[in-house]
Amino acid sequence: MMIKVVLAQPRGFCAGVVRAIDIVDQALVQFGKPVYVRHEIVHNRHVVDDLKSKGAIFVEEISEIPDGAVTVFSAHGVARSVIADAKARALPVLDATCPLVSKVHHQGKHYVAKGKTLILIGHEGHPEVEGTMGQIDGPVFLVSDEAAVLALDLPLDTPLAYVTQTTLSVDDTKDVIAALKARFSDVTGPDTADICYATQNRQTAVRDVCAVVDALIVVGANYSSNSKRLREIGEEVGIPSYLVADGSELDPAWMAGVKTVGLTAGASAPEELVLSVIDALRKIDEVTVTQMNGIEEHIEFRLPAALRRGAAENPSAATGSAPRFTVSHSASRAAARSPAE
Repeated sequence: MMIKVVLAQPRGFCAGVVRAIDIVDQALVQFGKPVYVRHEIVHNRHVVDDLKSKGAIFVEEISEIPDGAVTVFSAHGVARSVIADAKARALPVLDATCPLVSKVHHQGKHYVAKGKTLILIGHEGHPEVEGTMGQIDGPVFLVSDEAAVLALDLPLDTPLAYVTQTTLSVDDTKDVIAALKARFSDVTGPDTADICYATQNRQTAVRDVCAVVDALIVVGANYSSNSKRLREIGEEVGIPSYLVADGSELDPAWMAGVKTVGLTAGASAPEELVLSVIDALRKIDEVTVTQMNGIEEHIEFRLPAALRRGAAENPSAATGSAPRFTVSHSASRAAARSPAE
């Protein structure tokens, strides 16, 4: 028997994740170690461990960061109180918040400034949700499903506006939005084009893959919202679906009777982990690898100006003083070997 592996396209790193990792990498290059990162830069243990090995130190609170240390905010975004704490400490900060998350922050502030009551569609406890709620003046009502919409204790003619967690797709949010519009008479929100392109594209690709495979493997952390959702989609369409951190977690028993397996990765999972799953499958049986046609993503987000500015001098490199963020290096990306290799 031979196992045919069908790769979803697109899969893995999105532009926001690439930018966040590059920010930490370049901060280490320009300013030396350690660099302190508030919260995991992205939700993937392999990525975090790799950055730790280079000199990044991950903390949950600003109070854990020494005076003068280079500080990076994670891709999920932070509340204004966190920004204020860092400013009060005069910490040199590099903000790795995904630009699409920042866009949600701006949208929320815009709606509130126009007198709207803000509804945030998302998952309680997710760092992006906490950051978004902490960016808005005034109350923000968090809803995750239609039942939460029905439980909102607001007059039915309240002018409402909604924004969404970026790791939720159009499909994930459409029923909640419909419930809001069915219950309340004055509801506005962003165009569907403003939904995170990476979330939507990866979910669409998984649905396409599931139409031609016997099982689905998703590479990603078990605490990654977008990775878990990819596995759920496979289950929803009736395909046995599994979430693994890497190839070491692959159970050979899952492949019993499976001729064709779909393989994808969450937006914070590097391609090398996809390759490790393929290697694990090759230990079970002979493998062929093909990739489905799909959307090719060419979006790139610029690094913060502090890492782009001209390369004149960096006094802190010689003196060990707090960096002034004056030296720039180009963003680095590791080249991954082809999955078919």
